[in-house]
Amino acid sequence: MSAVTLVYPHQLFDRHPALRDGQPLLLIEDPLYFGGDPRWPLAVHKQRLVLHRASMKAWAAGKAMLRYVEAPEAGIGSMELLERELPAGVRRIEVADPCDDVLSRRLRRFAEKRGIELVVHPSPNFLSPPELLEKFTGPARKRPFMADFYKAQRQRMGILLESDGSPAGGKWSFDEENRQRFPEYQLAPPEPCVAPNDHVREALAYVERRFPGNPGRAEGFHYPVTRADALAWLDRFLDQRFHDFGAYEDALSRNHRVLFHSVLTPALNIGLLDPQEIVDRALARAGKVPMNSLEGFVRQIIGWREFMAGIYRHRGGAIRTRNYWNHTRKMPRAFYDGTTGIPPVDDAIRRALDHGYCHHIERLMVLGNIMVLCRIDPDEVYRWFMELFIDAYDWVMVPNVYGMSQFADGGTFTTKPYISGSNYIRKMSYYPKGEWCDIWDGLFWSFIGDHLDFFGGNPRLSMMARNWEKMSAAKQDAHRACADAFIARLET
Repeated sequence: MSAVTLVYPHQLFDRHPALRDGQPLLLIEDPLYFGGDPRWPLAVHKQRLVLHRASMKAWAAGKAMLRYVEAPEAGIGSMELLERELPAGVRRIEVADPCDDVLSRRLRRFAEKRGIELVVHPSPNFLSPPELLEKFTGPARKRPFMADFYKAQRQRMGILLESDGSPAGGKWSFDEENRQRFPEYQLAPPEPCVAPNDHVREALAYVERRFPGNPGRAEGFHYPVTRADALAWLDRFLDQRFHDFGAYEDALSRNHRVLFHSVLTPALNIGLLDPQEIVDRALARAGKVPMNSLEGFVRQIIGWREFMAGIYRHRGGAIRTRNYWNHTRKMPRAFYDGTTGIPPVDDAIRRALDHGYCHHIERLMVLGNIMVLCRIDPDEVYRWFMELFIDAYDWVMVPNVYGMSQFADGGTFTTKPYISGSNYIRKMSYYPKGEWCDIWDGLFWSFIGDHLDFFGGNPRLSMMARNWEKMSAAKQDAHRACADAFIARLET
């Protein structure tokens, strides 16, 4: 046997670039994705394990010369598993780009050590040419900005442009029109759901047998695990929720988990959907949905998602080693069971435990926000998001956690930390004022007070520093006392 193709849990592409007629194929439940890796041990959410197991089994069905490799016992790493499972006589390994620094490094080392040729094909999971990512996220650019990348991406793809090359609707981004509060008693469209098939039922039993102590609950799994179901899921979003997606993109709701979000990332990030086909189907609705919905959704797919992949590729290794604020607190147990006592935080945590999913504002402005203010070690925050979210992968979470959410990199591609007091949460939701507001504001103002040089030296943030300095000593002390009491309660 001269060659073999390796496929990992997040590479279930309809047209996989490394598949060859007559070439053996290993479909691998790698410990980096199923947990138990000796270097990067994660207790992966049960629903992500169900998603991987069921989608992999469905993808494998009917493929000739495929051998399915189950997750090994804890403590066995990727290369030990490959050493054990790789057929004898292999001289060439073909794989789609894992878009994962650790797995890529391990594959290179494995191939070099054994004198095997490693052929890495471009991943169909992204649509940006390498030179575009290099130009806008590479080391030659002092500070990458998503807006610059997104404009160039639109121009390259010829998307939402007038005949003279100017942006459709008169501006490149309608972000300011994506911030409406969702009316408290208005009904949202039904939440998306796919009935479990045989692969899901088998995966549920497998996960409960192999990973009984992992976080989250497996029952209630409702995500697509086949390409056909993923395409139907996409079409239901476009039919039922796309129209109002833009207006309520940043809204928070106690009563609705999904609101108008697409929830495409569980299927997209494992290859069941192609980003280009998502964009094409969305653009086909032009003129039928408001521009703030159309542009806002397209921006997520061809802008933020691709930009973050570029940041990861070119700067991820540096970003993940930074701890700008010098935060060292361990992740409190309350963040794993939703018992912090802060209603917006606990609601988001319970949604993550129940479904492995929260939308981006809940992740950034509720969960990430409070974790910065609680001064939790960014490595702990990274691990928490990697464990609890169904769409979490290294390329997603390194830039989003260390960069966007925690500002642990000190501003590689952002100019300010995404933190706020309780007023922002109440403005975007209907959470009533209560003791939690005093806690949140105590954490917020204590953080400002401890970093006056940073906030005072940033023109966009200097008002917060001045507001702290104008407070009476008694009010400052009250904020600090409230914050300290909350942290002490979390750590008991």
